[in-house]
Order: sequence, then C-alpha cells, then structure tokens
Amino acid sequence: MQPTLLTQEHINTMIEQQLDRWPEAHDNFFRLRDSDRRTLVWGDLRGAAQHNPARIRSTGAAVDSRSIAARPCFLCRSNRPAEQTSPEWLEGWELLVNPYPILPVHFTIVSTTHRPQDRIPLEMAAMAEAARDLVFFFNGAHAGASAPDHMHVQAVLKSELPLMRIAETNHPASRGGFMSSEEYGLDLPFHFISAVITPDNNGMRALARIPGAFGIDAESGQPDRGLVNAFFWIGDDGLLRVVIVPRKRHRPTCYSADGEARFVISPGAIDMTGLLVVPRREDFDRIDSEISRRIYSEVAFAGELPETIKSYYGL
Repeated sequence: MQPTLLTQEHINTMIEQQLDRWPEAHDNFFRLRDSDRRTLVWGDLRGAAQHNPARIRSTGAAVDSRSIAARPCFLCRSNRPAEQTSPEWLEGWELLVNPYPILPVHFTIVSTTHRPQDRIPLEMAAMAEAARDLVFFFNGAHAGASAPDHMHVQAVLKSELPLMRIAETNHPASRGGFMSSEEYGLDLPFHFISAVITPDNNGMRALARIPGAFGIDAESGQPDRGLVNAFFWIGDDGLLRVVIVPRKRHRPTCYSADGEARFVISPGAIDMTGLLVVPRREDFDRIDSEISRRIYSEVAFAGELPETIKSYYGL
C-alpha cells in the first residue's frame, strides 16, 4: 500500500474536518494563535522559545518502565478518543491530527500494532516522499518520546523548523551520504549527522544504516538506540534529506532542580531543531539563549560528536 499523496490542500482539509469533530483539539489548536514566542540565537542557529501550556502532558510525562506499564497506551486505537479520526495512510500506519499541537500543522503517525519505539522506522522515507511540504520526525524512547511503548512518528511543515534549513544549506546535494555538522564550520549549540539519500545503491546503503543510529548514555557511556532524534524530508533539490541528532540524556539537570534553578523543559525532536517548547509561564519569562544553550549541551553533544558515532557513519 503506497501512502496517499498529501498536498497542502489535503492537509488543511483533514485538520479542518478533525477540529470540527473534536472540541478539545479545536480549542488547543486555536490557543496556538495566542501562544507567546521569544527569539533565541545560538551562534548560527536562530530559533525561538514557545510558551505552550498544553504540552505539559508530553514535557512532564513519566516514561519510566513502571509508569508505562501502569497506564493504558494512549496511542492504541482502542484507547484513543472516539472523536479522533484515524485513516490508515501507509500500510501499518495511521495518520492522526495531534490534539496537543506545537505548530498549526501537527500530525502523529502511529503504528497500527503496539510495538516499542526501539528504532528509527525507514517508513519515514515513504512518508516524506508522499508529503513534500512536511518534515517527519522521530523521538527515541529515551530522547523525548512520551509513548516509548508504541511506535510512532510526527510531522509538521518543514518550513517551520530552523535546523532543516541549516542542514539543507550546508550539506550539498553533490555530497551523497553522511556528513557531520562539525564540517559546516558554524557555531551551533550541539552537533548532528546529516544525510543526502541519492536514488542509487550508495543511497540505499546509507539509508539502511539509519535504523541503527544511536546516542551514548552520559551515565553508563554505553551506546543507546533510544537516545536519538531523527528527521526525514524532501529537500528543494528533490532528494531525501535526513538529520540524526545523537543524544546523551533525555532531560537536563534543571528539569529536576529546586527553586529558581528549575526549568520544566524536556527537549524532544522539535526542541532540537531550535524551537524550544516551554509549558510553564515562569520558565518562559526567564529562558534566554545562555540558559537554553546549556540545556542543549547537557542533552546532546555540544563540543564534538564522539568518534564511535562518527565512525558508524564512515566519517
């Protein structure tokens, strides 16, 4: 089953129909119009903080194994609200409007079977081909996923995310395969791996390596496939583009700090593109480029990527 092509018109129609049917989602989408943003700059990456109280469900989610086992899976069809429409878009995957959006176009694409968020799914390549206005992103089980027990990805308009523009501008189409952002020669708050997937054997070999992507746990020093964020989209050159952000922690130390040192910020994939989601007003009022840069440095690799990660990609 090939996914139905999603044009901007199809995307808008689907969201409008869903919001007409689901009052809670309707209210959350329209609250976005009143959400505050503040520009933040980290060297060559220009982004923003967004105050979004509805995202406390994700930011504050308990994702330890005991908490996961104690609650029903909210992504399984049998546990989802009756108002949420769920067409099967790609074989084995349902396309859902996210009821707690970060951006005005925000989808969750959910596996029809309950299986763990244990790898980057290559179906994201087919999704990107079928919806060229969108970027599809993956939160690893230990890197922002609020449902690590159920495989899913998300999608927003690719024009909304600053990091995608950085990667597409600095990784030339003529250089197929992988590249470290260290080679860009830019001042960035953390480093990542970018890829240009060409439609040939070299491109297919590069694509096949992506599900094995990993971060390195800061406590144990061990590789962990759950410590990654990944993004798939079709670039302006028509080629499949991928960014993989290796992580070392799920949450920064300020998440569990006391008093004024506490910021309830738990970076997931969207946060790692330069759009930092801040649920609490008191945190939004205090966040600045220096504090947020420190947050990035605690959850990702700010100095340089470990050699074990670069060597995995042949760099």
